Amino acid sequence: MPTKPCGNSMKLAPQQILVVDDEKSNLMLLGELLRDEAHILLAKGGEQGLEKAANYRPDLILLDVMMPQMDGFEVMRRLRQEEATRAIPVIFITALNDAISEEKGLVLGACDYIQKPFHAAIVKARVKLHLELTRQRRVLEQLAHQDPLTSIANRRKLDECLEFEWRIALREQAPLSLVMVDIDFFKQYNDHYGHAAGDRALERVAKTLDAHMQRPRDLAARYGGEEFLVMLPNTDAEGALGVMQHCMSAIAALRIPHEPVDHHPWLSCSMGGVSCRPNGEHRLSEIMKLADDRLYQAKQQGRNTLCWEELR
Repeated sequence: MPTKPCGNSMKLAPQQILVVDDEKSNLMLLGELLRDEAHILLAKGGEQGLEKAANYRPDLILLDVMMPQMDGFEVMRRLRQEEATRAIPVIFITALNDAISEEKGLVLGACDYIQKPFHAAIVKARVKLHLELTRQRRVLEQLAHQDPLTSIANRRKLDECLEFEWRIALREQAPLSLVMVDIDFFKQYNDHYGHAAGDRALERVAKTLDAHMQRPRDLAARYGGEEFLVMLPNTDAEGALGVMQHCMSAIAALRIPHEPVDHHPWLSCSMGGVSCRPNGEHRLSEIMKLADDRLYQAKQQGRNTLCWEELR
């Protein structure tokens, strides 16, 4: 299950720091001190901190230990209990300087301590260090989900996001559209122009599909070889058809020569799509099979075409 919403963007989002402290003066001081390092979120108390951590998934949390109602140790325990927040690094802010309290925080999972009163240079140095570590971890995570040739999502990312979006659609009875895309006569293209040219063509088609994923959760992924899969959550057949017709037009507009095929002088794609509102009778594997069947139908109809099925 992805820890962040699925989507087409493979760029790292701007980093965020959540500061949780019951003292307004400390919130203002830390917010001002760190505003050039990342986007700052402020929470005055443990409950608000937990809510913002779950909603925003910050890159780093600065957490006061001594707070009324819910102290930092309890906040930390709850953060580690939830899948969405358990991996977020936490720096404790404390006026306590005894070894027992520090050990307790580290055992709970804190990555560092900042002592009150604040020393600006130390605060900034420690925050920079942990932001950089988080950035490096996210770069590695992104590379693990990125197709190395086309730079769009790979099969691993696709599988995670399909499961994630299927469950949302099933729970909310929301429409979901899946589209299989295949480059027409790609073997002949490779044989005629060479594999280097084939790789460039794959990259251009992938980027064209990706460019038409306009909403945060839309996803274009390389499925394998010259095949791609487009996932359009919360999109019915009419909306999905419109998106994919624009994709077909944009791919045609690339005007990539395809001389070996007389009736297809330019590189083109065939597409097969399915739209449904998942219920207890549907299975994701069956929907994928239907999309593949519609792709086969598009090829049988002469390629460079789009076939669709809408499940009622």
